[in-house]
Amino acid sequence: MKYSLFLYTPLFLLLLIIIILISISVGSVNISCFEIVDMCFGSLKEGQFPQSHWDIVFRIRLPRIFLAILVGAGLSIAGVAFQAFLRNPLADPYIVGVSAGAAVGAGLSFLFKLNLLFHVISLTPVAAFMGALFTVFIVYRLSLVRGKVPVETFLLSGVIVGSFLWALVSFVMFLSREDLHRLIFWIMGSLAEKNWTDVFLLLPYLLTGSIILWMNSRALNVMTLGDEASHYLGVEVERTKFILIIASSLITAATVSVSGIIGFVGLIVPHIVRMIFGSDHRVVLPLSGLVGAILLVFSDTLARTLLVPMEIPVGIITALLGAPFFCYLLRKRKFSFF
Repeated sequence: MKYSLFLYTPLFLLLLIIIILISISVGSVNISCFEIVDMCFGSLKEGQFPQSHWDIVFRIRLPRIFLAILVGAGLSIAGVAFQAFLRNPLADPYIVGVSAGAAVGAGLSFLFKLNLLFHVISLTPVAAFMGALFTVFIVYRLSLVRGKVPVETFLLSGVIVGSFLWALVSFVMFLSREDLHRLIFWIMGSLAEKNWTDVFLLLPYLLTGSIILWMNSRALNVMTLGDEASHYLGVEVERTKFILIIASSLITAATVSVSGIIGFVGLIVPHIVRMIFGSDHRVVLPLSGLVGAILLVFSDTLARTLLVPMEIPVGIITALLGAPFFCYLLRKRKFSFF
């Protein structure tokens, strides 16, 4: 059954706001929701609250929460696109080897100490982003057969390139023993120690990719029928595939570069949204972004608070939440995927 996008968007936004308030208020230092609201709307004057609370809210927790929103939304939107045009319900944003390419880039930055360049700036996100985009380029070129990109060839190329790159990651981990812990923590996926710079770095890539995908949402609806049917229905199949691959991979590369590899978000969120709202991608794309944001903010809040003062990589939390739920969907599935 399909529900109205305009009816449910405000409800999801309200739920997201509630989770954001809870996430800001809890942690190693608890801050009341009323104090947070007063801070945000300027009701409290300077000196009426501890400076440490101000720093915790605006310099530590809010940037991290906004980044979780962007990463969760980005992975979910990219997951929708990959599952649709690949016509594969098990596809996720990492299926073309983007995660492996980003991990190689990040690993090399740790190995050559680029993560602390001049003791001021970290080039790890840049290296991860470039590694991810280079991987997509290689996979796309390998997939080209007489000017076309068959779905099966694209998937197989992604698996082969990804496997090779993960072997390189293992080799880099063997060489960079001093930074092994940090590299493993990055691969597990984490939003720790993030700031507003990471948010503003990710935002333009996410907006650009998401707008491109939404503009092609009608084509996505048609492409679930297959390449031949899409061609007869007026879709320029190869051109559309190229646009979808570039937009989805751009989003994935940008999110992985700032957050590491966070699994299951881009896999299960599209299924949840399709199960409830149907398969019209004009609805599925924006609602998947909202649900993905809610899921990752919630997961990151658990990652911060379950073992205070220790912190669990958020990728572990999403896997622990996502894997059982996905198994449940597979067992109880009573809906058509497309």
